[in-house]
Amino acid sequence: MIDAGVPLPEIQAGIDSLGLPHCRLVDQQVERHGFRARQITVEHPPEKAHRHLHPILQMIESSRLDTPAKQLAARIFQRLAEAEAKVHGTPVEKVHFHEVGAVDSIADIVGAAIGWTLLGAERLLASPVPTGTGFVQIAHGRCSIPAPATAELLTGVPLAASTVPAELTTPTGAAILATLVDQYGPLPAMTIETIGYGAGHRDLDQQPNLLRLIVGQASDQEGQPTVWVVETNLDDATGELIGYCSWRLIKAGALDVYSTPIQMKKGRPGVQLTVLCAAADLQRMEDILLAETPTLGVRRWPVTRKTLQRQRHEVQTAWGPVAGVVAVRGENRTTFSPEYESCRQIAASHRVPLAEVYQAARRAFDG
Repeated sequence: MIDAGVPLPEIQAGIDSLGLPHCRLVDQQVERHGFRARQITVEHPPEKAHRHLHPILQMIESSRLDTPAKQLAARIFQRLAEAEAKVHGTPVEKVHFHEVGAVDSIADIVGAAIGWTLLGAERLLASPVPTGTGFVQIAHGRCSIPAPATAELLTGVPLAASTVPAELTTPTGAAILATLVDQYGPLPAMTIETIGYGAGHRDLDQQPNLLRLIVGQASDQEGQPTVWVVETNLDDATGELIGYCSWRLIKAGALDVYSTPIQMKKGRPGVQLTVLCAAADLQRMEDILLAETPTLGVRRWPVTRKTLQRQRHEVQTAWGPVAGVVAVRGENRTTFSPEYESCRQIAASHRVPLAEVYQAARRAFDG
């Protein structure tokens, strides 16, 4: 992402706000089998600490990251913890991260979350994933590739055949993919805008140890299932249950959640709960609906959508910075939508009406 144009200083600033001691991202140009690429090395003092999920989530929540980056980083770690918990047969809150609880792995995951939000892409497609072959030494001993947590994270993901005797996909990388990717398959019809090459530290004999990111505008989105709709009808759920379920769905990464009053059989009033989500999050959304409501089943179908070009933006007000989104609505016409959470925090801390914060943010953008 950095090679594709995401500014390294902004990612470094986000990493600095985590409170990790002397953690620095070092950028250099390298060559792999004759191809140029960027290599990012996470430099930090040696440490022996291995962390549980809760302290890592607290570290992220207490940082100065924008809310979308916080939420994305937390979702990646949550998914990683769920995979580790299943592999080791332990509750999520008792998962003891080893390799992925170290400073460099935290910087990798949080840095990826910051970079992705800065990139501002609408969706992510990926090729089938190569895992490599052979064995890898981890904290629990010698394991065949893919490592158990990696395999669990890649459940349902198409894998590419690879005879390279090395670990090509780590649990960290698998967690990022499993959280971010909307669809797997060949390169879609698109107009390429920029290409970024990232290099791993190992120099492989069989192939260049590179990861390529292609950024551009889709040429034909018609007929492509970019998101999924999941819904269920409820006539025996309280408002509290529906509210809590909606909150959990949003926290788990739903693109949108809304309820609609409906009339059900035998004249009973009910609620239709609808979720919009990425393909990678479909199973998670269904599991939450089935666990948190009395429903006996859900409906789902893929849909296409057309969205405006948009990017994250921050404006300065008399009370401090307000984050939001700038949307391009036509030639030379843009609008700014302040982010609720950013406005809410300012309104609460400065004891001013929320509406005034919204108005000030919009004036700051227009001025």
